[in-house]
Amino acid sequence: MKLGAGYPMGPIELSDYVGLDTSKFIIDGWHKSFPDVELFKPSPMLEKLVAEGKLGVKTGEGFYKYNKKW
Repeated sequence: MKLGAGYPMGPIELSDYVGLDTSKFIIDGWHKSFPDVELFKPSPMLEKLVAEGKLGVKTGEGFYKYNKKW
């Protein structure tokens, strides 16, 4: 998305900035409302990262690792 569409960050990086716990909360809500929609089924990778406390930028690790400079 960065190179092809010119966005400042791709969807995985954006998820880390939003917070993987927040993303999981939203997807869980959509899945509850639309249980038959494949797109909203829980992601095992997302479930694993959240369970491990790897929530993205705010914890220093999610899909990527971040160095805290503050």
